[in-house]
Amino acid sequence: MIATNDFRRGTKIEYKGEAYEVVEFQHVKMGRGGAFVRAKMKGLKSGKIIEDTFNSGEKFPKANLQSKQMQYLYLQDSMYYFMDMENYEQIPLTEDQLGSSKSLLKEGMVATILYHKEAPLAVELPIFVELVIAETEPGFKGDTASGGAKPARLETGALIKVPFHINQGDTIKVDTRTMEYIERVK
Repeated sequence: MIATNDFRRGTKIEYKGEAYEVVEFQHVKMGRGGAFVRAKMKGLKSGKIIEDTFNSGEKFPKANLQSKQMQYLYLQDSMYYFMDMENYEQIPLTEDQLGSSKSLLKEGMVATILYHKEAPLAVELPIFVELVIAETEPGFKGDTASGGAKPARLETGALIKVPFHINQGDTIKVDTRTMEYIERVK
């Protein structure tokens, strides 16, 4: 069981018979009365976003999800194809099932596919991925690692902010949870 006090971004719970992922949450303590939690959650199957308010300490069952490591193969007709690395079976997933993960997905990458009641629902990328900078303004002498940030387009098409000293062709590490630059990879 997961209490509302344990809510974090990405927490998956069973609510009203469906698996939901907590997108945002806020603990609120009023001057009088009990505390409560406002949560914005995304239905893993339907993709719809709901907002609800819960009493502090209210408990929910953990979503009964199975996970399987699969390799991303290719995109065809807006369907993303993944291959089970044990039996080589391929499954297609929609853009909605991938969510924001699709902008960091690269062919050959291994990801975790979440299943609920034998149906694939969502994709979880590794926490950090290494990607090549496809396009950015050139760095100049004197630019420092802590000076500021400039936009850069990654090989997957995602647009993120990187420090001024990063150049086109550099390989960087990106946090998939926040879509932020972490470090340059040697």
